[in-house]
Amino acid sequence: SYIVVDRVTGGRVAFVNTDNACLFQSVHLVVMQRLQQRFGDLYTERNVNLNATHNHNSCGGSAREYAYSLAAMGFQQNSHDAEVNGIVKAIVNAHENLGPGSIMLGHGELHDASANRSRVAFEANPAEDKAAFPNAIDPKVTVLRFRQGGKDVGAVTWFATHGTSLTDRNTLISADNKGYASYRWEHDEMGVRHLDGPPSFVAAFPHTNPGDMTPNLWIRPMHPSGPTEDNRTNCAMIGERQYQAGRRAFDAATPMNSAGVDAVLHYVNLADTAIDGDYTPDGKPARTAPAMMGAAAMATSTEDNWNSQLSFLQEGDANPMVAALGGLNSPIEDWMRDVQAPKLILAPLGVLPPRPWVPQIVPLQLMRIGDLVLASGPSEYTVVSGLRIRRLVSRALNVPIENVLVQGYGNGYNGYVTTPEEYALQQYEGGETLYGRWTLSAHMQEFDRLAKALAARVDLGRGPAPLDWNFGLQPNLLPPVPADLPHAGRAFGDVLTQPGTDYAAGQTVSVEFVGAHPNNDFRLDGTYFEVQQSSGGDWRRVYDDNDWCTELHWSRPDGQAAASTIRIQWTVPDGVSGSCRIRYTGNSRDGAGTVTEFTGTSAEFVIG
Repeated sequence: SYIVVDRVTGGRVAFVNTDNACLFQSVHLVVMQRLQQRFGDLYTERNVNLNATHNHNSCGGSAREYAYSLAAMGFQQNSHDAEVNGIVKAIVNAHENLGPGSIMLGHGELHDASANRSRVAFEANPAEDKAAFPNAIDPKVTVLRFRQGGKDVGAVTWFATHGTSLTDRNTLISADNKGYASYRWEHDEMGVRHLDGPPSFVAAFPHTNPGDMTPNLWIRPMHPSGPTEDNRTNCAMIGERQYQAGRRAFDAATPMNSAGVDAVLHYVNLADTAIDGDYTPDGKPARTAPAMMGAAAMATSTEDNWNSQLSFLQEGDANPMVAALGGLNSPIEDWMRDVQAPKLILAPLGVLPPRPWVPQIVPLQLMRIGDLVLASGPSEYTVVSGLRIRRLVSRALNVPIENVLVQGYGNGYNGYVTTPEEYALQQYEGGETLYGRWTLSAHMQEFDRLAKALAARVDLGRGPAPLDWNFGLQPNLLPPVPADLPHAGRAFGDVLTQPGTDYAAGQTVSVEFVGAHPNNDFRLDGTYFEVQQSSGGDWRRVYDDNDWCTELHWSRPDGQAAASTIRIQWTVPDGVSGSCRIRYTGNSRDGAGTVTEFTGTSAEFVIG
C-alpha cells in the first residue's frame, strides 16, 4: 500500500496492489466500510484504488458474486475476511508510516515477458491501432520511485502480462510472476523479512492492460510454455525480467514536473449505458446490455492452460449451485441478443435469479499522482482497448499519453474489455466481454466524462449505487471439514519422514509431519514453518513459507479422512552452509471447535 499526501492542499490518494486473482467488488465495498469506520472521510472510494495482480493461484471463495464464488464451490468467510483484513492492515501501515518524501517517474520497455495470445482478434483492429504495438504486445514499463528521509522506500512497476506462468497444473498458493518480481526486489535486494516487522521497502508490480497478453511466450494451444518447458522456471524467469526492467526504469527515474494528487470515481451501469456515436467505430449510437457469458469463454485461454477448463456452467452439468439459485432458464430479450451479437450466449449472468451473478454497476476511476494518471476499471483490457482509453484521457487532461496508464483489475472484477473489432471474432476474450460488443465504447465515453470533469473540477457525484452483495443466499457447497485426528498411533507434530543427513546447494530437503488442516489458522503475520540454522548454540530462522525456495504440501493419508500429512520442501539456495532443521507449527481443531497450536521439529542435517 502506498499513500501520497500533497502537503500544500492536503489532498491524498492511496494505491493498494494485492497479490491475488481478483479484487472483487464485494471485497472492495467491505474494505471501504472498514476504512470509513477507522478513518472517517480520509480514505474513500474516490481516493483509494485497490487492484489485483491477477495470479491464478490464490485462495478462492472470497467473492460474494455468484459467478466467482462458484469457482470455489461457494463463499468462504475465512478467505473473504483474510483479504479484507490484509488490505485494511496494509493501508493502516502506510498511513502510520507517512512522512516527508519525494516521488520520481521512470519509463522503460520489456519485450520478452509477454506475447499476444489472441493474435487473430488483434489483427482485426485498424492499422493505426496496430502500429502502436509492432509485435502485438504492450512493452511499456512505468515506475514510480518513492523516497523518504533520503532513502528509497518503495517502487510501483506497471507492466502488462498475465499471472499464468504456473498454469492450471499448479496446486500450490503462489503470487506467480509478479509476486516473484516483488520478492526479488524486496527480499533479495533490499533485505526485507516480513516476519521481522514493517518492511523498509515495498515493491509492487501491478497490471495495466494485459487482457490479451500471456507470459507463456511459445503460444502453444493446450501446452502453455516458454521461455522453457518448465512452468515453475518460467514463472521465475518472467518475474525476473519484470524485476530487472523495473529496476532499470527505477534507476533512470527523474523528478516529475507536476506536483499534487487528485482522484475522481463514478459508478456506471454497464448493463444499460446509452453510448454516443463519438465513441463507436462506425459513428453510430449504441448501447450495452446485461452481462452475458459467451460460448467462447468455455474454452478459457488455450495458451495458458493444459486442460480445457470449461466454465462453471457446463453444458449438461447438474451443478447443485445452479439448481439452488434457479437455473439458467431466464428470458433473454431480443434487444439483448442484438447488443451481444455475434456472441453465442452461454449464460445470461446479468438476468439470472435471484440477482445478477456479476457486477453490472461498476466503479470507473481516474487517479493522478504528479505527472502520472491512472484510468482504473475492474476489467481485463486488451492492449488496443487500453490504447483507445488512454488516448481520450490524454487529450482531455492534456497529459502525454506515455503518462496515462489503464489500471486493470481495479476496485472490482467483471471480466474482459475488447475492442468492437476484436469482439466480433469471439475469441476467448470476446466471449468474456460481458456487456456486449460496445462494452469498450461505454468505457471510453465514461472515462472521457471523468477526465473532462477532473480537468474542469466538476463533481459528477457517485453515480448509481452498486449492488449490496451481502444480501441473499451465500451457499457453501464444500463438505464440512472434520475435526482433526493425528495419524493412527501418532501425535500431532510427529515427524513421519526425516530428512537425509547431508545436502548441497540445489538439492531439495523434504520432511513429513503429522499435521492438521491448514485452514484452522491462516497464521497471518506468522508462518507454517521455519527453516532454522544453528548459530552460536541457538537456532535462527533463515527461510519460511514466504520464500520462493520453500513449499508446503497438505494431503490426507489413505484411509484416514480426518488425519493430515504436511510435507515441507526446501530447495537449498547457493551460499547456505552449516547445520539446519525444519520446524513446523500447526493448529488442530477438536470436535468442540477448540483450536490448539502444536509444533514438530525435524532432525538436524548439514548443508555443505
